[in-house]
Amino acid sequence: MVSTNYAPEHAGIGPYATQIAEHWAASGHETHVLAGMPHYPSWSLDPAYAKAWRRTEERAGVVVHRRRHTVPPRQTALKRAAFEASVLAHGLAAPPTMARPHAVLAQMPSLAGGIIGARLAARWRVPYVPVVQDLMGAAAAQSGIAGGDRAAALAARAETYAVRRAALVGVIHETFVDKVAAMGVDRGRIRLVPNWSHVTRPSAPRAETRQRLGWGEGETVVLHSGNMGLKQGLEVLVEAARRDPKVRVVLLGDGNQRDHLEELGAGVPNLEFMEPVDDDAFPDTLAAADVLAVTQRASVLDMSVPSKLTSYFAAGRPVVASVAAEGGTAQEVLRSGAGVLVPPEDPDALLAEIRRIGDDPAAAEALGAQGPRHVEAHLTRAAGLARIDALIEEALGGPST
Repeated sequence: MVSTNYAPEHAGIGPYATQIAEHWAASGHETHVLAGMPHYPSWSLDPAYAKAWRRTEERAGVVVHRRRHTVPPRQTALKRAAFEASVLAHGLAAPPTMARPHAVLAQMPSLAGGIIGARLAARWRVPYVPVVQDLMGAAAAQSGIAGGDRAAALAARAETYAVRRAALVGVIHETFVDKVAAMGVDRGRIRLVPNWSHVTRPSAPRAETRQRLGWGEGETVVLHSGNMGLKQGLEVLVEAARRDPKVRVVLLGDGNQRDHLEELGAGVPNLEFMEPVDDDAFPDTLAAADVLAVTQRASVLDMSVPSKLTSYFAAGRPVVASVAAEGGTAQEVLRSGAGVLVPPEDPDALLAEIRRIGDDPAAAEALGAQGPRHVEAHLTRAAGLARIDALIEEALGGPST
């Protein structure tokens, strides 16, 4: 596997890459991962790897080959390009020392990872299978990153290179199919492999967790978890907190926009920034909130479906999605039955829905209860890993799906 993101990263695609590789290792396969240095979602290098240039380590039976790359704390098109270029150059200059594998799977949104995966598979003459988690060409155009228009063209070229060389292409959502087909991939080679809920169910009583976190029983707590980046458009939550001091807005996690958001929300007493919590505490923290928020800029349509949704659904709390109604994120929220939509970048509309849910605990419980049902029916880890296994088996010439 080629995946820039990998454990100990516990947000974004890192957990999915990790669980796939560990599943293969547990199944008796010799499994190697070419990864970057841990840096996400804070976009700062994990101190444990501060002096590492190259490192090979074993984690849960998986051999992980790490290569150093740049880590830009602020996202611009130029800095993102330098990040991808450093991943690409080091990965190609120092590929893993290992026996010839049966296949190479690449986790994309890393453009460099996709290209490296294609090149290594060609060198070894084995099937290459990318799994498209985000569409980076569309992301550069839609996310609001400085210089995004120029970056979008370059990203699209790299993305096209990576997917055209694949035996099969996995996509995590059906809204990606047209985009991948437009890159020149025959639709007959595209397979739907949705992500799964990679967290455990909550276990601690909500009241106990709320007390530990200092959240009052009489206040409505809205929580956003995960990356604080440009495409999330989290300013809408800052403004919602500013408008209603009775609603506590909690931003849990890290990202390159956190400093900006803290500055924007300075002096708003009901706006709380929480450091990332460990994997054991994460499900209970989500479940302790009254409302779980997912936000995106209005321009974000078909380039991303946030991985946080699968964790939100497992937590059993209602989801309010401030996203474009025609995008894949909106489709997933409505499909789950566990959430509602409001227009993106509209703090008044967001706040009105939060108040409505907060004022009707019984309705909130009923709405949130749909999430675990959706997970059990469609998003279990066993089902997700089985889809990945079937993808690889087909690429190797086994039964088609």
